Amino acid sequence: MATRGFVLYLLSGFSVAILSVLFINNKNNNMYLNNSTLLHSPTLSTVDKIWPPLELNWRLILATVIGFLGSACGTVGGVGGGGIFVPMLTLIVGFDTKSAAAISKCMIMGASASSVWYNLRVPHPTKEVPIIDYDLALLFQPMLMLGITVGVALSVVFPYWLITVLIIILFIGTSSRSFYRAIEMWKEETILKKEFNKRQETHVNSRGELLIDTEYEPLIPKEEKSELQILCLNLRWRRLLVLATVWVLFTFIQVIKNDLVACSTWYWVLFCLQFPIAVFVFGYEAIKLYKEHKKRMSTGNTEAICEASIQWSPMNIAFCALCGILGGTVGGLLGSGGGFILGPLLLEIGVIPQVASATATFVMMFSSSLSVIEFYLLKRFPIPYALYLMGVSILAGFWGQYFVRKLITILRRASIIVFILSGVIFASALTMGVIGIETSIKMIQNHEFMGFLDFCSSQ
Repeated sequence: MATRGFVLYLLSGFSVAILSVLFINNKNNNMYLNNSTLLHSPTLSTVDKIWPPLELNWRLILATVIGFLGSACGTVGGVGGGGIFVPMLTLIVGFDTKSAAAISKCMIMGASASSVWYNLRVPHPTKEVPIIDYDLALLFQPMLMLGITVGVALSVVFPYWLITVLIIILFIGTSSRSFYRAIEMWKEETILKKEFNKRQETHVNSRGELLIDTEYEPLIPKEEKSELQILCLNLRWRRLLVLATVWVLFTFIQVIKNDLVACSTWYWVLFCLQFPIAVFVFGYEAIKLYKEHKKRMSTGNTEAICEASIQWSPMNIAFCALCGILGGTVGGLLGSGGGFILGPLLLEIGVIPQVASATATFVMMFSSSLSVIEFYLLKRFPIPYALYLMGVSILAGFWGQYFVRKLITILRRASIIVFILSGVIFASALTMGVIGIETSIKMIQNHEFMGFLDFCSSQ
């Protein structure tokens, strides 16, 4: 019930925000009816490219520190950290908003790739299965990548103030929901720790005698796997091949589409071709999960077929498809990772934090790399700056995972990941919201065009 209420909040908020643009569009059309230049200029409310040179100064040092911390926390939470990178790149470094969004995708890709490499060498905390849930990855990756392409296209059409409103609605909702989940998990972990301590302190032997502070060694000691064995367990080559194939298809379409005239017949043919590809892969995995779930239920086996503990009914599958497209669209539109939707969603459907983080960053590695290619083809970012900040994020992603995993092992509280996720999303809402509101107010004072821009002429 709480999940449905949260989705209803997102859909209603997004609908009201987008419909309000139509009202503002009509108002602008009536006000500036005689000014044809204003009505037909696709770049009026946009900012020219501002690319500062890559040189050692206090701005670069501060950006390096913030980028390192943001990447470390973002990848641990499974959200990427784009909501922190974009304000940092605009306010501190001095990039324009759209270039900052493109560079943030490069940082997310680097941090996600290093986190995936780290997670592949980490065992599952409770089972003899991969820490990355490939079933969920195959379910969400095609929808996320489809949403990414739609979001990147919308980023040149949506007015700046609308993007700000969508940021506030999405980030406040997901951060509050994640924080509530973190508190619930913290309470459950406290209860489990108390029960575990009682069992460790008090035992009864076979003759009924009470034993105090007695430790027992297991009869069959748990086999310690080598790093190579863990890596082999975590890799599923067939699933990786399918995921890589989907990524190659989407990337190939973007490369070909970039050389075509915007809004030409072949342009729309290639753009629409992405939909059946994504739906086919998603549908195949959804049917597989549905059939396995139905088969288990018919035999009385209530064990989950993957990390998610939900029932794979048509309604829940449709809900996952909607969230995947929404997360990808937000990622492409705002320059943030699709993890702002995927991370909280995986927790919502019953995935434990360690697996949710590993799976979200794994999917983000594919989706963010697609965004980087699209932004590169659109020439949205300077390569030297992108390579430097991506290198910072690669180091941060690896060491962030290392330190947080060690902390979880010591404290025995996986809810730390969820608290980090909630904190990163809230910080993103605060920074991007404040900057967006300030910029939108200036645009209103300057009487700039506040409606939708023309899609074809903005490409």
